[in-house]
Amino acid sequence: MPHPLPPEVVALLRQQDGVVSRRQLLGLGVGDPCMRTWLRRKELCSLLPGVYVDHTGPPSWRQRAWGAVLYAAPAVLQGPSALRAESGPGRRDHDDAGPVQVLVGAGRTVRDQPGVRVHRTRRLEEVARWHVSPPRCRVEDAVLDVASVARDDFAAYAVLARAVGARLTTPLRLQRAIVARGRIPRRAFLVAALDDLVEGACSVIERAYLRDVERAHGLPRGDRQVRGSSRGPVFRDVHHRRFGVTVELDGRADHTDVEDRDTDLDRDLDAVAYGETAVTLRLGWGQTVGRPCRTAVRVARVLQARGWDGEPVRCPDCP
Repeated sequence: MPHPLPPEVVALLRQQDGVVSRRQLLGLGVGDPCMRTWLRRKELCSLLPGVYVDHTGPPSWRQRAWGAVLYAAPAVLQGPSALRAESGPGRRDHDDAGPVQVLVGAGRTVRDQPGVRVHRTRRLEEVARWHVSPPRCRVEDAVLDVASVARDDFAAYAVLARAVGARLTTPLRLQRAIVARGRIPRRAFLVAALDDLVEGACSVIERAYLRDVERAHGLPRGDRQVRGSSRGPVFRDVHHRRFGVTVELDGRADHTDVEDRDTDLDRDLDAVAYGETAVTLRLGWGQTVGRPCRTAVRVARVLQARGWDGEPVRCPDCP
């Protein structure tokens, strides 16, 4: 008859998504002969050196994450793996087949394993969240780690904006976190980007409009993420209340989805039907990122027609 796992082992497996380490089993009083018996009978299967899972099939991502943390213990998930655990299985920008990233203390000699990448820090106790499942670093540090090594500045800003938009953190928390950090790649950019997030530029295209259209050409500063007065909870990307001009920014590469387009049109119709007097300028990636100087001139003309007495200034990139 199969040797049943003791209740304390079963309870630990349930807490850790079916994963347990040799060190933990020894701590429960389980000896090596008993472990070998369980492995022979497939009641436990080897996942990583000194780490076991309670089935013979492919491990889930959470089981791989638990395995990596237990293999490198004391360790926590780092960077993209920490964000994946925080956001859950719906996180679409994470490659679950890629290696699990873990963070250990400085000076340790834990080696990478297939599917596991080990990073080191002198701030492990400061950033670790040991009480969550699986243990991971703080959201703010995970976001900064991912943004700092993004492929370019646009991608880095998208990481920051996505974390704030998903309410995983806030711009102010991220600002405090980067102040507490030592050296970090792309530091100057991240500091400036977080200033823009505090101002309400909640996406890559919104930051591009703020920086390359509005600021660079001396346009009046608009209010950002302003709650609208039409049906339901509506937020305007940029609103010039004094001049009755609203700027809506759409950074999607393909804006042909019927439901998305219908929502935008419905919102514009509501603005008229419910008595809003602001004119709406709907700008896409091409106008904001591809042709910011030309767009600034045209936005300025709209503002002038509605009472602005200023003139747009030339930026270094103006033709």
